Amino acid sequence: MDVLGVRVLVAPGSTAAAFAAVFAGVALGTCSGLVPGLHVNTLALLLAAAAPLVPGPPHLVGAALLAAGVTHSFLDIVPTLALGVPDAAMAVTALPGHRLVLGGRGREALRVSAVGSGVAVATAFVLGAPVTWVARRVAPLVYAHLTVVVVALVGFLLARERTWRARAGGLLAFALSGALGTVSLPLNPQSIVPTGDVLSPLFAGLFGAPVLLAAYRGGGVPEQDDAAVAATPRDVAGPGVAGSLAGAAVAYVPGVSGAIAAIGALEATRADGDRAFVAALSGVNTANTVFALFALFALGDAHTGVLVAFERARLPRTLPLLLASIALAACAGAVLVPVLGDRYFRLVRATDHRRLTVAVCVLLVVLAYLFAGWVGVVLLAVATVIGAVPPAFGARRVHLMGVLLVPLAV
Repeated sequence: MDVLGVRVLVAPGSTAAAFAAVFAGVALGTCSGLVPGLHVNTLALLLAAAAPLVPGPPHLVGAALLAAGVTHSFLDIVPTLALGVPDAAMAVTALPGHRLVLGGRGREALRVSAVGSGVAVATAFVLGAPVTWVARRVAPLVYAHLTVVVVALVGFLLARERTWRARAGGLLAFALSGALGTVSLPLNPQSIVPTGDVLSPLFAGLFGAPVLLAAYRGGGVPEQDDAAVAATPRDVAGPGVAGSLAGAAVAYVPGVSGAIAAIGALEATRADGDRAFVAALSGVNTANTVFALFALFALGDAHTGVLVAFERARLPRTLPLLLASIALAACAGAVLVPVLGDRYFRLVRATDHRRLTVAVCVLLVVLAYLFAGWVGVVLLAVATVIGAVPPAFGARRVHLMGVLLVPLAV
């Protein structure tokens, strides 16, 4: 039928199939997001290997793949907060989200994360096209001077530290992780699964295992207070919007992590505090999916693991359907984070935290072996030692992103 000169096609069967595909992706992303140590890129590579075997039209498989990735990016905050909680005496060196959990504000942190992610995705939808237009003109200049950009970024991160001891620790962590990345990234080890890679054990060792080991010495997750958000809507939405724009940097500039972009977003908004960081980082991680999709269509480059998997599976590029799947998955993720997160906290509190921590560490070792064989297990161990350097000096863990930045710079 024609509406105001525009032909509208009504196909209930195709619409129902698309909804089914998206919600299948949401269910898969929910399950994977709640598994500690399973990175969204690892999920994407597994889905890419399984995509040819999935019955159904390829464009619906692509919609399910993106929906799974977006949902995972919402839900992975839950095991991060609930399992990696160190002792209260170590709160100064804990991650911002963990400090909220230690103060009994974990349920609030879940809702701050959900709001930050939701605001960021909405912002990315509105600004996706103009930001892509700018990025197409700026990106070649950044690539041509990538070494200078990396050096400036490292200087900025070190300057953010409050003491010279922390700066020294940050520089040491950057150098050690950079050396590890330079040696390990070119490796192509034998793996059990067909889509193995070394990034999974590297990131699990640098950012996951040290936090878990600190949590083992702690007292577990304390009693959590009510879910009321203490910050004003503006204090949460502002970092979420800034995190969305920073997510564009993650999508277009290789090597820029979500944590680095979140710090930049907080600098731009003059926001501070653990809640602002949680909102900004959540916004970066989810908005990155939207901007990366625009980048794929505009520049032909896949800059996220989900889109690399999308291209590897040779799935059709149907922008309206893919954007709709992201929007639906974002709405579902924003609801699922507090609903499932509260139950996740109760389950963790009901379990012996030391046994649970050991079980998660064993899971990280198993995943490292599955994705990179014994080389992955060795990389996990080395990365865990290096990952313990920043908190020993009172520095932020973001300096460990040298694992990607140094290989890019050289």
